[in-house]
Amino acid sequence: MTDLQPIIQAARQAAALCSAVQQKHIAPYQDGSNENVASKAGAEPVTIADYGAQAIICRALSQAFPEDGVIAEEGSEQFRALITAADQQEVADLIGGVLGETVTIDQVIGWLDHGLNRDSDRLWVIDPIDGTKGFIALRQYVVAIGVLDSHKRVVDGVMAAPGYLHGSAVFYTQDGAALVEAMNGGPARKLQASQRTDPSTLIALESFEKSHASQDLMGDLREAAGIGSAQIERIDSQEKYARVAAGDADLYLRLPRITSTRPHMIWDHAAGTALVEAAGGIVSDVDGSPLDFSHGRTLATNKGMIVANPRIHPRLIEAARQLELA
Repeated sequence: MTDLQPIIQAARQAAALCSAVQQKHIAPYQDGSNENVASKAGAEPVTIADYGAQAIICRALSQAFPEDGVIAEEGSEQFRALITAADQQEVADLIGGVLGETVTIDQVIGWLDHGLNRDSDRLWVIDPIDGTKGFIALRQYVVAIGVLDSHKRVVDGVMAAPGYLHGSAVFYTQDGAALVEAMNGGPARKLQASQRTDPSTLIALESFEKSHASQDLMGDLREAAGIGSAQIERIDSQEKYARVAAGDADLYLRLPRITSTRPHMIWDHAAGTALVEAAGGIVSDVDGSPLDFSHGRTLATNKGMIVANPRIHPRLIEAARQLELA
């Protein structure tokens, strides 16, 4: 069993850093228009927060699991090449503020590279800010950390969700169960995927960014499964997985456009898959097979994602077969 407590704490710290960046760089531009925030704040805040959050997580991994490998979205090469010296120093200062200690740029570089390209029986899959557009627009984003075993199966996950539906929270797996706590701590509550089947009561999630998937295909699939009247909610990030795990939603579909060549990156799905499965939900490709995390940084053999409670998932898979989506 993997003791996730040091990583859960790191996820909380990473979320605190992200919130600090939002308050400093994004909130001043907020005037009720998300588009205005995004255009004025630009890409710099999310870049600073990305590197800072990942460095905090990798620092914790270097201390608690020094021999483990890491697959992550960011790295020190980009950190050194793509952002200014002033921004690098701000990243170090932000990390130091969260940790309560002095942090140097060299330390940040070392943490960002921890476990990179290391072959180990356990791999940590990190997305320091999943939902970057949501982060910039002050919508949803999460800090997501998944764990792969020696067979490249997802076995654990941690997800800090600063803007969760019922308040900022951290989700994690433990002893085969999915749990949630308030971001600032408190008692853990066990998660259970819903058992709802009545279409009028179902909540179906899609990505806020419409370019990520085909709304037409997903609508056709819901209709074919007999749940066309489900309420549709569009949100950013892997929070969609957390909502299905918590029973706050019933399904999440991600069916790319037929012409899409955009790969599914493993850090966009690893932590969420662990949470949903531990909560009794089902995560699969459109043909019902598990997501395959054994191909490096991408889900190279998977066409799409059907994430649902255990009672409606079979109906969605059968509908996908009828529509010849598999």
